[in-house]
Amino acid sequence: MIFNKKLAVAVSGAVLLMAGQFALADSTTDIVDALVGKGVLTEEEGKLITKGHTSAKSKAGKVMDKNGALSLSSENGDSTFAVNGRIQLDARSYDNDTGFSSNNNTQGLDVRRAYLGVNGKMAKYYDYRVVANFADDDKVATGGQFKKSNQIDEAYFGINYWKQASFRFGQQKMPFSLEEQTSSRFIDFQERSLLNKMVPAKEIGVQVHGVFTNGLFYGAAISTGEGKSNIENTNGEGVDFIGRVGINFAEAMGDKDNVYHLAVAGSVADNMQSNTQTLAFNSESRGYDNKGTAIRYQRDRLGVEGSVALGPFKLQSEWIENSFEVPSSYSGVATTKADMDGYYVSANYMLTGEKYASAYKAGKYDRITPLKDFNPEGDGWGAWEVGARFTSADGKDLARLTTGAEMATYYAADSTTLGLKWIPTAYTRILLNYVDTKWENITNAKFNEKALTLRTQLDF
Repeated sequence: MIFNKKLAVAVSGAVLLMAGQFALADSTTDIVDALVGKGVLTEEEGKLITKGHTSAKSKAGKVMDKNGALSLSSENGDSTFAVNGRIQLDARSYDNDTGFSSNNNTQGLDVRRAYLGVNGKMAKYYDYRVVANFADDDKVATGGQFKKSNQIDEAYFGINYWKQASFRFGQQKMPFSLEEQTSSRFIDFQERSLLNKMVPAKEIGVQVHGVFTNGLFYGAAISTGEGKSNIENTNGEGVDFIGRVGINFAEAMGDKDNVYHLAVAGSVADNMQSNTQTLAFNSESRGYDNKGTAIRYQRDRLGVEGSVALGPFKLQSEWIENSFEVPSSYSGVATTKADMDGYYVSANYMLTGEKYASAYKAGKYDRITPLKDFNPEGDGWGAWEVGARFTSADGKDLARLTTGAEMATYYAADSTTLGLKWIPTAYTRILLNYVDTKWENITNAKFNEKALTLRTQLDF
């Protein structure tokens, strides 16, 4: 909780200190205007007094209220400071096969994410971002691995001398997967697909990324190969080399109304990782979680992604494979190699006519802005979207890397998600999803999990 307090104090202090300069100048001007109006001062005397305050205010910068978000900027705009955050409240209800109980206690209400952070730039070419998730637990040590507060979601700074090659240092998203690159604020459904556990997400590392004028984009990173805020205590740890390259053919052809996206990504480990990560995935309703197993392994990953957006209609698909190798000296394994793979296909349609191309930039989808915001006193209804996604993931091979106790774990699943989304304004969302997941274990035993989920979301 120490990190929470420090972050809150820093954000509040910076905002009050900088905003106070502008408030003082504005109050002085108001007082002088009142005195001139009452005849206590002449207009010439009033102008002379307020001249210094006006000049100081101009040099200090300005407070901007853009789309409901508070930010501070220097006079020339080369340095900025902004407060950002998001709140996601979820409700979930499950209907499982008789005799089966979900091992992930997410029934009912859940604060899925509660982010608060700061971001901005300095001296034109340097940017930064620090974000905490107050909905996460604060753990000290787990599975032989020491953690800083895992509430730290992102903490990085960047050097941006060139558009074609920017550098980023710290805890950040690794360049892999279109679905992962898209923020949780803007994903098509309430949760990402089953495949998301198979990709690197936010890790500590160094990255170079860029975009070229012909629609070509790329990212290359070296990371710890572990999750967020992790400090490894196993000697001989390796690192992951991660890369992603792709192109939007529509942009390359000068087509601004559509998207033809194609990309490939991969990661290679130069050594074994510690036994701190599990080979696992959970359902798209956050219901059953197979928990996986913690073993020491070397992992390589490959992913192919594509998306076609034609005005208000979008298709998107990814295929991902993970290959694992375990040292032959590791006890209790039947083999030293195993694979898991999967794919998803999704289709979405904006009933109110918004174009997905307007939300696409640099190899990912961003914020959808309604053509007309919802107005209870007017004719605006916001943006409405319907969608469907089918996902299939097969990790049965992983059971061979574990002891016999893992044989009952359900390592394969097919999932169908149907979604309805309402976007009253660009910064608010309400999502209703129906998720039907069919799980299967290594002995071909099966069970079915159905869920109805709801999310209300605000970000700034």
